[in-house]
Amino acid sequence: MSSAIELSDVLVVLDCDGVLVDSEPLVQRVEMEMIAALGWPITLDEMVDQHLGRSWPVIEANIVRRTGSPLPHDFNQRRIDATTALFERELTAVAGVAAAVADLHAAGARTCVASSSARWRIELVLSLTGQLETFAGRIHSAADVSNGKPAPDLFLHAASRMGVAPARCVVVEDSPAGVAAGLAAGMSVIGYAGRTPAALLANAHVVLDDMTALPAAVTRLSR
Repeated sequence: MSSAIELSDVLVVLDCDGVLVDSEPLVQRVEMEMIAALGWPITLDEMVDQHLGRSWPVIEANIVRRTGSPLPHDFNQRRIDATTALFERELTAVAGVAAAVADLHAAGARTCVASSSARWRIELVLSLTGQLETFAGRIHSAADVSNGKPAPDLFLHAASRMGVAPARCVVVEDSPAGVAAGLAAGMSVIGYAGRTPAALLANAHVVLDDMTALPAAVTRLSR
């Protein structure tokens, strides 16, 4: 049986930050500095454990809880402005992901994006890295659902909109919250340990640290 036939009914659901674009170090640089200025000297481990893969409302609530004070009224806009400027200067695609996605399409698989980021930001980072056209019309954001990751809502929404049963979906995630969401949705899950320690993604069905291995991993999980 050819790979095209094997993957013709498969939907690969890709997270954006840390999977398609190498944005996590840039986001962490900005947010760690801004959060420290509020009186919480947040560490990188805390950022990964408490914020990675989460939507902004969840992150904001956590900052407020840890600092004991509401955020300044302009905090979110300053965060957006600072990260956007950094993206425009330094953002790159995750190494090997464009070729991996092209190989998946050639094998008959369908793809979409499902990210905790706002839609405008997903479109911005994909545009900056030359990937927007690849996923046009197939972008799903946390704003589309009531409950963000680790709840399964976003992945189930993406599968429904794409017309594919959860059992034939393969999620690609770089965060523990995203892995948990994919598992809760009843989907196969690949953890991408590009920037995230592999141990934090151990609950995924497959963990890889090289995007060139993605098409083969999807094929194995889809049999």
